[in-house]
Amino acid sequence: MQTSPAHAAHHDDREIETLEEFDATVSARGTLAGFRVQAVDLTDRTRELLATDTAGAVFLGCPMRENAAAKIRSDGALVFPPVPELPFDPYRGLLYTPGELFTGLDKGYEETPDALAYAWFQRTRADGDIYASMLRSVHDDSVSDALDELLRGARVVGVMGGHAMARGTERYAGAARLGRELTRAGFTVATGGGPGAMEAANLGAYAAPFEDAMLDDACELLAAAPSFTPSITDWARAAFEVRGRWPGGGGSVGIPTWFYGHEPPNAFASHIAKYFANATREDGLLARSTAGVVFLPGAAGTVQEIFDNATPNYYESRGEPTPMVLVNRAHWTERLPTWPLLQALARERSMESRIALVDRIEEVPEALKRLGD
Repeated sequence: MQTSPAHAAHHDDREIETLEEFDATVSARGTLAGFRVQAVDLTDRTRELLATDTAGAVFLGCPMRENAAAKIRSDGALVFPPVPELPFDPYRGLLYTPGELFTGLDKGYEETPDALAYAWFQRTRADGDIYASMLRSVHDDSVSDALDELLRGARVVGVMGGHAMARGTERYAGAARLGRELTRAGFTVATGGGPGAMEAANLGAYAAPFEDAMLDDACELLAAAPSFTPSITDWARAAFEVRGRWPGGGGSVGIPTWFYGHEPPNAFASHIAKYFANATREDGLLARSTAGVVFLPGAAGTVQEIFDNATPNYYESRGEPTPMVLVNRAHWTERLPTWPLLQALARERSMESRIALVDRIEEVPEALKRLGD
């Protein structure tokens, strides 16, 4: 999938999110008037800021020298300074990477930015502090903006499934093969970004550029730490060992939440859109799965996601219904008989031709193609 390039700024939407974009814009345009500069360290760009028109610009969380800040305020720009002592940047312009969220893993997961952000969330979400609430909202909106920019024009397939699916099982390996085949077919895989089936699908996308044997070897290596309990540290270290042994894997997206902070994000999604608000995260993941959603066996959370996705398809509130593929006939007709209800909802509506139930992972790409035609 496409990564966020360091190009000469988003001239269509006037956002600058990297130092490279800042330099390219100043060089090409000679003005920053009306631009939005987001979480870019401008400490070493004082000369450029003093010499460039910034009227109507907005600087969100950009470190800079005080004389530069005073000058651009006098131009009429708005300056929102960085927020000190936060374990996250509420104004961030790009999605997270696994390396960023797991920085400091060698000292234990509890010392990583991911764990520290969850601890901050736990401390502040129940105290009714409007300032903390505002910071969470600004952060989540920044993440949504970055996610939209990343996925613009991509054929996104969401893969949903339970967090309890253990490494080392055939079901985990099957979900990984699904992620690999979807990626090789030109789709961008998006998951809930957590452990279990979500990690497996992101792992498969990561494995897509390699020979098939790599995925088998990776699954065997990961099986040494089958779950994120009892040790998130051991679980995450195994993932980074795979990444270290096979660097440069394929891209995919994970969309986890600190609302379920006891579940860590997986390290195989190349781009991680992590939210504080779970409702925003859930709806955003499904809404961005424009090429369809695949539902692997899961429990209550996956059942909820099926009908969260079915509702806009039923009412066509997002336009034409998108494909929905449920995997494992016995699971969805006997253990949790979701399929009969989904069929009943779809009957004699446009979505009827956009739903499918298959038994095997290998049937999914063809089902998506058929439903999408």
